Amino acid sequence: MYTHNLDPVLLDFGIIVIRWYSLAYIFGIVFGWWFGKKIISHILKNTNLNFKLNDFDDLISYLIISIIAGGRIGYVIFYNFEYYISNPLEIIKVWEGGMSFHGALIGIIIGTYLFSKKKEVPTFFMLDIIACVAPIGIFLGRIANFINSELIGKVTNVPWNVIFPLVDTLPRHPSQLYEALLEGIILFLILNILIFKKKYKIGTSSYLFLIFYGIFRIISEIFREPDAQVGYFFNLLSIGTILSFIMIVSGFVILSILKKNEI
Repeated sequence: MYTHNLDPVLLDFGIIVIRWYSLAYIFGIVFGWWFGKKIISHILKNTNLNFKLNDFDDLISYLIISIIAGGRIGYVIFYNFEYYISNPLEIIKVWEGGMSFHGALIGIIIGTYLFSKKKEVPTFFMLDIIACVAPIGIFLGRIANFINSELIGKVTNVPWNVIFPLVDTLPRHPSQLYEALLEGIILFLILNILIFKKKYKIGTSSYLFLIFYGIFRIISEIFREPDAQVGYFFNLLSIGTILSFIMIVSGFVILSILKKNEI
């Protein structure tokens, strides 16, 4: 058993407050940008793709806007629509929390599509790169969720249970850490071992990301409390489970399309 006593605020200068959650976004983007360039360099050495490495720098601005806008809009629509319709000005208060991974994913896909059209490069090529680096940000984000005592797990008596005093005094699964392991570390290893060890095929990392993230998220949802304002659908499925199932189906649809185009 561990009693959570971590402070969500790293440094507080009064006017300026530095939070772990903000740092997770910043370092996720920075490390993703750095490692993304490594992946692109590797792919360009082994393919005839026409892409300037420095163009990847321009994609970052698209992604920052896409992640924030998509994540926030997704949270509003998927998790608390009635509240925000009644309080529309609350939508812009991103600093108070409330972001959706699935919304951010949709935003990233749209932003990457627009970027790819502008640069005249295959959209799936860019999405493959993002898929390989995304687990870095996901890992850091889940660690920040744990520090923030949010997205808590269900009550349990497992030896490694955690009590979150900011929530209640019940022992719970550290579901944020389960997600950091599955959606962060393991997903990162799967995608990057394949892209560095196997012959690159455009779109492969994209559909594998959708399939494996969806599977790992559904597993994690078993141990995670549903959002209080949403609960379960049919007393069984959380909104995260439903959206992740759609991800898995989408991944197999993309796989099918890519296979047909090979024939």
